[in-house]
Amino acid sequence: MRTHLPLAFLLLAGTAAPALAQTVQPVPASPLPDIVVTGRGIAEVDPRSDAIAILDRDRLTRTASNRLEDALADIAGIQSFRRADSRSANPTSQGITLRGIGGNASSRALLILDGVPQADPFAGWVAFPAYAPSRLGQVRVQRGGGSALWGSGALSGVIEMTSATPDQLSPLTADIFYGERNAIDAQGSASLVRDNGFASFTAGYARGDGFVPIVAQDRGAADRPAPYEQFNASARTVIAIAPDTELQATVQGFTDRRERGQAFTGIESDGADASVRLVGRGRWGWSALGYVQTRRFASSFASVAADRSASTQTLDQYNTPATGLGARFEIAPPLGDAIAVRLGSDVRETSGETRELYTFVNALPTRRRVAGGTTRTLGGFVDLKATLGDLRIDANGRLDGWWIEDGRLFEATLATGATLTDTRFADRSGTEPTGRFGLAYALAAPLTVRAAVYRGWRLPTPNELYRPFRAGADATAANAELAPETLEGVEAGIDFAFDDRFTLAATVFANRLNDAIANVTVAAGPGTFPGVGFVSAAGFYRRRDNLDSIESRGVEIDGRARLGAFTLGLSYAYADATVTAGPLAPALDGLRPAQVPAHQAAGTIGWAKNGFVASTALRYVSEQFEDDQNSRSLGDALTLDAVVAVPVARGLAIEGRAENLFDARVETGFSGTALERARPRQLWIGVRAALD
Repeated sequence: MRTHLPLAFLLLAGTAAPALAQTVQPVPASPLPDIVVTGRGIAEVDPRSDAIAILDRDRLTRTASNRLEDALADIAGIQSFRRADSRSANPTSQGITLRGIGGNASSRALLILDGVPQADPFAGWVAFPAYAPSRLGQVRVQRGGGSALWGSGALSGVIEMTSATPDQLSPLTADIFYGERNAIDAQGSASLVRDNGFASFTAGYARGDGFVPIVAQDRGAADRPAPYEQFNASARTVIAIAPDTELQATVQGFTDRRERGQAFTGIESDGADASVRLVGRGRWGWSALGYVQTRRFASSFASVAADRSASTQTLDQYNTPATGLGARFEIAPPLGDAIAVRLGSDVRETSGETRELYTFVNALPTRRRVAGGTTRTLGGFVDLKATLGDLRIDANGRLDGWWIEDGRLFEATLATGATLTDTRFADRSGTEPTGRFGLAYALAAPLTVRAAVYRGWRLPTPNELYRPFRAGADATAANAELAPETLEGVEAGIDFAFDDRFTLAATVFANRLNDAIANVTVAAGPGTFPGVGFVSAAGFYRRRDNLDSIESRGVEIDGRARLGAFTLGLSYAYADATVTAGPLAPALDGLRPAQVPAHQAAGTIGWAKNGFVASTALRYVSEQFEDDQNSRSLGDALTLDAVVAVPVARGLAIEGRAENLFDARVETGFSGTALERARPRQLWIGVRAALD
């Protein structure tokens, strides 16, 4: 693995440091009067018809792994395409989704940070190593269609991350942990808070020698540990530029190096982002946001011999540059206490291409491929929330225009430079209406009933449209004619709330995902197939296509209680999901989507008093299928995490952490006929320090 910092990140760091230095200059003798700086967007309005699950800062920063995806696992129903986390998974398997509608590399739930979409611009997966939990103040999860407010990608829900606010920041924090397999995990932050603004800087570093992903009984000489090394940093400045207006500026970056546990499976990811947001908090609330994302991804793929004695390189995806650009404006006119309206518009453009060497002969590539394109969306929305006595109305609507442009696939031989393929795909465009209408009625002081209907949508990514790929012996062809996915859903629920001591929400839902994009099995090897070439007898030929639909019905339960020094949490999600493939692949009709469990559950118990902290997290995921044909199953898994912290001095504590304490086997996929596992037991010991 390469361990150098990429040029993009060095440039980012160089721009972040001066910005921070300028922000922390002494405050003038006469600061602006009556200024409240928060770093947040336009304030959320209470009347809602959906259940919101919330992860607070204490939970975000006290997980056994100290990683964002671990905290998200407290909310049942959130899942990556595969069970492995970002230390051992291929990033292409880390698209996130909700409500059992399945997925692939791309996310079907929208992850945002301070209003900025976070998915990879080219492929739609999430780069989890980019986020140090200590930089976050809160995570809010809305299950169900959120496209009316946020546009493409919010099919099954919205995971909204917000940065820490001044009251959550300490002047200096640092923690460092050492764990099994020579692992190091360290995070640090610095902040300066003044009457007219604040600045914060956060950095995180993690590395480890890794574990062998293949289970012991299936390993061969080709199998080895999968090491990782990751770094992230962010700098954020919030300044009041007028009594009712604040300027928020953020720069962030990350590097990620992993291996998948065999020769020729190295992975490199780098990213650098910047955003600027103006927020007005006067009588007319308003927000204006602009952002840019840059990404680089490289990955090598290997084929493993049947007896797992050796690996042979099959693909060198040596560079996948991608860029995301976007802007958003919204305004909230003053209409009184009973009615709140937000109107706005946003635009987002994503572009990128994959550059690959393939068809290896005698360990050398013989062909080169370049594939990619651009997608763009432009939409406008209106959101209405009204309170009429005990009745709350929550309604919004949106219209988006979309464009798919500049699609291309170029392939050539390396020896002669002769062109094999030079295809320019036709540009396409269209419109998508989306919306949500919900009602909530307060039956009594602690009890509210609610119901909602909604429609959401997602535009295919350039990765899905144009990039063929291989995973082991299997090969999947791209499809430039993919249609956008749309989702129609209905839900109903009840909420109990006894102030902040006890909350319970239960929701039943039914979703139908139309034109679901899936990797559809077409034929078994050996043979030569369009878009991918030769597939061996050990592999399958698949093609990305729009299935007729995926239907998912289920229930979600979330509860939280505070009993003195104890905090209790419970989350459960059940999803009965089935595929209707239609004439495209009738053999799939009635089967479950790949990688979708029926049951997910999480329970947490936390105790904190006088600086002592103890917590446990018990998580369960039921059996799921590896493939679209439901021919390979992955067993269920029950894991237990634990954290104990003991104060030894003011602002200093010793902490022990245990991931998967009893080393339960978490099955995540297959490599040929060999079974892969994820998240083996990992024990940590370290210290945390904070300067108040």
